[in-house]
Amino acid sequence: MLEAALRRILSIDGGGIKGVFPISFLAVLEQATSARIADHFDLIVGTSTGGIIALALGLGYSAAEVLTFYEQLGPQVFAGSRLVRAVRWVGLSRYDSGPLRQALQSKFGERRLGESGTRLVIPATNLETGEVHVYKTPHHPRFDRDYLEKAVDVALATAAAPTYFPTHRTAASVPLIDGGVWAINPVGVAAVEAVGVLDWPRESIKILSLGCTSEPMDFGLARKVGLGLGPWAVNGVQVFLAAQSSGALGTAYVLAGHDNVVRVNPTVPRGRFGMDKLSEIPSLQGLGESEARKALPRLREMFFYGPKEPFEPFHRL
Repeated sequence: MLEAALRRILSIDGGGIKGVFPISFLAVLEQATSARIADHFDLIVGTSTGGIIALALGLGYSAAEVLTFYEQLGPQVFAGSRLVRAVRWVGLSRYDSGPLRQALQSKFGERRLGESGTRLVIPATNLETGEVHVYKTPHHPRFDRDYLEKAVDVALATAAAPTYFPTHRTAASVPLIDGGVWAINPVGVAAVEAVGVLDWPRESIKILSLGCTSEPMDFGLARKVGLGLGPWAVNGVQVFLAAQSSGALGTAYVLAGHDNVVRVNPTVPRGRFGMDKLSEIPSLQGLGESEARKALPRLREMFFYGPKEPFEPFHRL
């Protein structure tokens, strides 16, 4: 009876094509448990590439299917010569969002957020106001609008990474960009949603938080002589994102309890992977498989012991 009362949450970071790591990780767990990932989780939260994965899982796709989609998605979306990308980057985003939209359309079609079979939370950012913009399934009576949004539009909004893709505009012309601006690691968002919105008891929550790999900080001599414009221009974003992720993880630990949060985010050599580094897709997949096999015994006991309770939305299409 105790197990039936538990609430299991999956949180997936942003990271571009590095999303191959968490979806490969999930594909191994799925194969080992003989059930779709979404069948085990009461809430899935994802930012940027993690948001695309969360949407696909919620709409009923297996992790293996999403992994295949990513293997096909990368060459379509992150195409073009380095010279063309460099020229575009000066005054435009590095990549056109057209191929990404086309790839998402081929997968999701006209399906809407409200068709998800599990609760979803997908962060984005309003570029006009600087406010957070969070897409949510109708898992609370107040959430009576987002479920009508097309999955393609939700995905384009959360994945509109500054400098990589252009701003996504909604049907009402609201300019939205990547949720990673404020929630690159959405595990804090997940914990707040569970405790503050869904009112799930703290002791009932189990959270699996998947990153897209991390790199060690390296400011070199700049640490000793001071940090001017040069070091910050090169390393500033990495610092901001790492600190943001650390704060989010701390929030989850406080709200859910340290023992109830499992974080999987292997540290790799600096420059090993990149948001658009297609050549490393096989290595990311291999790393995901390797990490999953190591984590499986513990995760099976915490998250994969049986199906979740059915999700009953407050509003339906």
